[in-house]
Amino acid sequence: MDQFEYKGVKTVDGKKVFKINILPEKRCNFDCVFCPIGRSPEKACTPRSFEGTGRAMEALAAEIRRIRPDVVFINSKGEALLHGEIRDIIRLIQSLGCSVRLLTNGYLLGRSPFRETALSCEEIFCEIKAVSEESFQKMQRPAEGFTLREYIENMAAFRKDFRGKLIFEVTLIRGCNDDDASVQKLCDVVRRLSPDVLRIARMDEEPFCRRLNVTDARFEEASALLRAALI
Repeated sequence: MDQFEYKGVKTVDGKKVFKINILPEKRCNFDCVFCPIGRSPEKACTPRSFEGTGRAMEALAAEIRRIRPDVVFINSKGEALLHGEIRDIIRLIQSLGCSVRLLTNGYLLGRSPFRETALSCEEIFCEIKAVSEESFQKMQRPAEGFTLREYIENMAAFRKDFRGKLIFEVTLIRGCNDDDASVQKLCDVVRRLSPDVLRIARMDEEPFCRRLNVTDARFEEASALLRAALI
């Protein structure tokens, strides 16, 4: 790996955001049936180093100096916290005057050393989809021993100590979490985490939209309830 994958620059709320992928291959603790990247070769729970990361970091530093972004958004193929040099990558970005926004599914946020790594970031983007143990195991296919309860508890524990900006995404999925009881559970999670930014999404891209996308009416109804949970 001679360089990371650069996924473009966008201006959002007046800030220049540079999105990158630091994983040369998919590496995740989940194997979600609806993952746009495809199947996970293995459900990983431990960090792994990759050959050529040093060269990739040098190339990234040059690209940051050229682009001069305000935020570098680490949005990777799987769980970026599982990259063995993630702390060094974060420190490099920050040393160049940029904030770090890290995308994570959120499961590892309550576990050391992942928690400490995430706490060093200016922004954390985490998420939830399933709100029952059955759907969590069936739809997200986590690593052995992972439970929905620990997933939520890990994010909640992290939130108590995190002083940065927490972005939390709820994805509504037909037949998984769009019924009234599930939406109320999602609202409970939103209240507990009290994110700085709440994003509500749905499965609106192929090949998942036909089977998993909620109707426009249900999306708007559920979205209103979720937003109200923050008030």
